[in-house]
Amino acid sequence: MKIGILTGGGDCPGLNPAIRAVVKKSVKLGHQAVGFRDGWKGLIELNYKDLDSEAVSGILHLGGTILGTSRTNPFAKEGGSQKVIENIKKAGIDVLVAIGGDDTLGVAHKLYGLGINTIGIPKTIDNDLSATDFTFGFDSAVNIVMNALDNLHSTAESHHRVLVVEVMGRHAGWIATYGGLAGGADHILIPEKPFTTDEVCDSINRRHDRGKTFSIIVVAEGAVLSESEKVMTKGAKTDAFGHVMLGGIGKFLCEEIEKRTGFETRDVVLGHLQRGGSPTAYDRILATRYGIAAVDLIQKKDFGKMVALRGNQIVAVSLEEGIKRAKTVDMDLYEIAQTFFG
Repeated sequence: MKIGILTGGGDCPGLNPAIRAVVKKSVKLGHQAVGFRDGWKGLIELNYKDLDSEAVSGILHLGGTILGTSRTNPFAKEGGSQKVIENIKKAGIDVLVAIGGDDTLGVAHKLYGLGINTIGIPKTIDNDLSATDFTFGFDSAVNIVMNALDNLHSTAESHHRVLVVEVMGRHAGWIATYGGLAGGADHILIPEKPFTTDEVCDSINRRHDRGKTFSIIVVAEGAVLSESEKVMTKGAKTDAFGHVMLGGIGKFLCEEIEKRTGFETRDVVLGHLQRGGSPTAYDRILATRYGIAAVDLIQKKDFGKMVALRGNQIVAVSLEEGIKRAKTVDMDLYEIAQTFFG
């Protein structure tokens, strides 16, 4: 069987371990593996390379993806989906393994409906796919945020400043909640819970009333001000899947906090740092388990599925179930974080 592999959407730690696992298991079972370059763009352009054990040797610890990635949406291009189907057949691909988030897996689901054998592997640093407990990339991103907060604590305390740290999280505040809780943030703002600037300033004032001379606020880029019920954007530009580029909430809060409290305030945007670097041990193992499970589904010809983590078990769910809704932050966990606010 000839297995095609692609990685789509934003890069994250764990993609290379997943690719490695799919290739290694496929080769051991006598299958041939190829990798399409730059996500769905590689299928539109029929740009791929052979993958064998040697090609994936030594990539377990590497961040990013050796296949490259893009936010290409073949269904947004005239004739794009048909071109993908034609090129899958031209390349002799029997099954396509798509590694990505809801956008990438959404394309895989549509192709499955058009008669293409597809298998999905979930990755997103946002951890917002409802059908799985965790996606790989998330743990690595959280560790980066935690380490950044550890470092920022010393400078915030030394200069008696308030630091506003903006992290990723469009519709779900998992990174902000986990990273902020692990890194000792003094307030955490997430998309799921609209907030007012006054409540943030009140939290900071309470700390200062207790003798604290600094505060660290973690805010997800998609956090919503209840005063305006709008998120901050970097303009009206959208990607191929219609997502507006977010950003600016940290800077806005920084200016408002300093104006309203009088405390010197600085903003820090972690941005793409959260996607970079080597995967954590957890993400290396999870991505590897996903890759092996994906090939097991191929062996059983159980297509149109996504591998997922439920408890400590890897299970198969339909691609449709995998992408049908976003997974938002567990409010019980957020209430634990609120214990440490102010």
